[in-house]
Amino acid sequence: MRVVMFGYQTWGHRTLQALLDSDHEVVLVVTHPKSEHAYEKIWDDSVAELAAKHGVPVLLRSRPDDGELLDAVRAAAPDIIVANNWRTWLPPEIFDLPPHGTLNIHDSLLPAYAGFSPIIWALVNGEERVGVTAHRMNAGLDTGDILLQRSVPVGPADTATDLFHRTVDLITPLVGESLRLIASGEARWRTQDPAQASFFHKRSLEDSRIDWTWPAEDLERLVRAQSDPYPSAFTHHRGERIRIVSASVSEARYGGTPGRVFIREGDGVVIVAGADARSGTRRGLVIRRLRTEDGTEHAANDYFRTMGGYLTARP
Repeated sequence: MRVVMFGYQTWGHRTLQALLDSDHEVVLVVTHPKSEHAYEKIWDDSVAELAAKHGVPVLLRSRPDDGELLDAVRAAAPDIIVANNWRTWLPPEIFDLPPHGTLNIHDSLLPAYAGFSPIIWALVNGEERVGVTAHRMNAGLDTGDILLQRSVPVGPADTATDLFHRTVDLITPLVGESLRLIASGEARWRTQDPAQASFFHKRSLEDSRIDWTWPAEDLERLVRAQSDPYPSAFTHHRGERIRIVSASVSEARYGGTPGRVFIREGDGVVIVAGADARSGTRRGLVIRRLRTEDGTEHAANDYFRTMGGYLTARP
């Protein structure tokens, strides 16, 4: 089949490489210009460079709503469009243009976690599995019929970085099998259940800010979800922003006011957490390692020389 590919960052790069390694012909690649957005500078393998290396025509677009792009896609005469991590809406004039439509690769187990940053949100929410879905693009946000899904389990110590590497490795076999089924006429599509759908926005700095009224279990997952190279979960101590590198849930239960720097436990320092922490029924968050704004990493037991005071959302 003749394939036009829309994609960006490492997800798009893996998808394009899978297409280049297949028996199908990649006739055009559309990707975004480089971005300064914090989350778009991570996992930023260049789709444009890979396409150029293989002599595939490339168009750079922030949005796909100009006539030149539509004309180029029409001229390429694709049998199918394959998209992965295209960051804006595609119009039906494009996604419905090829005979086989557009196959979108999304890094969640749809219909849950449609939209942006699904692995991070899924880890924050304590999901037991994460994965990748191949589905037909329609006018909704990741709502089209599903062809294939593959998943991996989430371990108790897994970070978003761990899960990124495991799920991105699913892209190549998923793309290959999906195109085989479509080309052979064996594809069987499954309609998504809208009652099971959830939609998430693009993450920003605000989403890494620690809210000490969250239960410690949720905060511990937030720290793992914001693992390097993602912008770490952060809080403020005596007016200075500190980033939490490593944390765990306390063994004992601690009562008081959320954010209180309370007591040493093991190799870390317990911070009181939870909206109902006053009841004394909640566990705290044990900070083990943190990073100050100058980039220096500290053991929490060294940084917090005395107990008392509060960690706060803002200075």
